[in-house]
Amino acid sequence: MLNRADLAKAVRDSIKTEKYAMDFYRLAAQHAQKKEVRRVFELLATEEMEHAHSFFAIYEGTEIDDIEAFLKRPPEADSSWSKALAKMIAEPGFDERRALELAMEREEELERQLRKLSERIAEPEVKDIYLKNAEWTRNHYLLIESEYARLMRMVHETDIDTYVRE
Repeated sequence: MLNRADLAKAVRDSIKTEKYAMDFYRLAAQHAQKKEVRRVFELLATEEMEHAHSFFAIYEGTEIDDIEAFLKRPPEADSSWSKALAKMIAEPGFDERRALELAMEREEELERQLRKLSERIAEPEVKDIYLKNAEWTRNHYLLIESEYARLMRMVHETDIDTYVRE
């Protein structure tokens, strides 16, 4: 189980990760050509900001004292989220498909991290925040996956019954 200092660090790191994800989605939205993809990225950016607020509500550290000011800071170029997307954007012809694939990879990894960390938390309220964020992260993955399928003109999950019957 995490001691108090380690828990404060874990929550601080979770706030930072949510900001990195928010910045990732904002940048991806700015570069998206297709309005449907842009809307998905904008929605995800907003939700990542809400996730950061949920972690801030349980944060007992002192490094981040104003969540709004923290979230308004410029993106950190050295975050793994930013690096991967910046590299993709720097290549000729930004590829929304690849950005969605990268987003799915990041969301899957984040969900695993949140669930793993929740196993080390004794405080029920804090553990609950981590598990809720893991579930929200899973929902992000599913949303991105659905948009990816639509973009790639794959059969949408809501149409599967139609295709199976025909």
